[in-house]
Amino acid sequence: MFDTILFPTDGSDGAEAAFGHVLDLAEAHDATVYVLNVADTTRDSVTQIQGQVIDALEREGARVVQETAGRASDRGVATVTEVLQGEPYSTVVDYAAANDVDVIVMPTHGRRGLERFLLGSTTERVIRRADVPVLTLRPDDDVRVRHPYRNVLVPTDGSATADAALDLALDLTAAEGAGLHLLSVVDVTSLGIDVRTDIAVESLEESAADVVESATATANEAGVTPAATAVELGTSVARVVRSYVDDHDVDLVVAGTHGRTGFDRYVLGSVTEKLVRASPVPVLTVRGTATS
Repeated sequence: MFDTILFPTDGSDGAEAAFGHVLDLAEAHDATVYVLNVADTTRDSVTQIQGQVIDALEREGARVVQETAGRASDRGVATVTEVLQGEPYSTVVDYAAANDVDVIVMPTHGRRGLERFLLGSTTERVIRRADVPVLTLRPDDDVRVRHPYRNVLVPTDGSATADAALDLALDLTAAEGAGLHLLSVVDVTSLGIDVRTDIAVESLEESAADVVESATATANEAGVTPAATAVELGTSVARVVRSYVDDHDVDLVVAGTHGRTGFDRYVLGSVTEKLVRASPVPVLTVRGTATS
């Protein structure tokens, strides 16, 4: 499924931790890993000084990608290495498109205390703009990173963007032999306290159940029988998803996200970004088509 994997790296502890998972994926899918370092030429200190500073950034980048490629070689994984100048997030997105990679893998942050290019804001920009799926991992002690995937969760609200995430998850669960979990969350925060609240909740639960039923039918048509389905209520969709991950031993969350801000559906966009920042397991995002 993943024949080519793009791994942008700055040599940080976070990147090194994420690369172990990249190698696991590459071995399982017989994939080639593109190892990319971006010399950030958008910073004032770099653009003002030019010359020697940029050379130093590129030399450091060359060292980082070669060391990373060496780790891959030790595991028998093929690599392509590249050091480029530019704005980090746009360079990553353009490189992925130019090389037709299947997935981008990034940690959610890089060097501690330094504004290096793999910090969260850049990763989130890549998620919003990349035309290919982006797999993110938090390089923290409380994160569970496990492969092969045994349980894959798709939070869904029945939107086109969530359907794109489901399609990706179906391919992945088939390739990995993993169990598929489908979850629809009813966000009750906007309902308030009213005599009609119970009726509204019941209606939302019915709608969510229909969403899960439709997603189950899609999975069945693809030859995948979900391992579990659920409709749950909560005041924070991201929190409900995280609880489900812990309670059901989920290894990966696959979620859709719009390529813009101002999201209008309850499980997409801002909620997905919250999952990326706080999920106890890796999150695989797929960007859907934005709507007005």
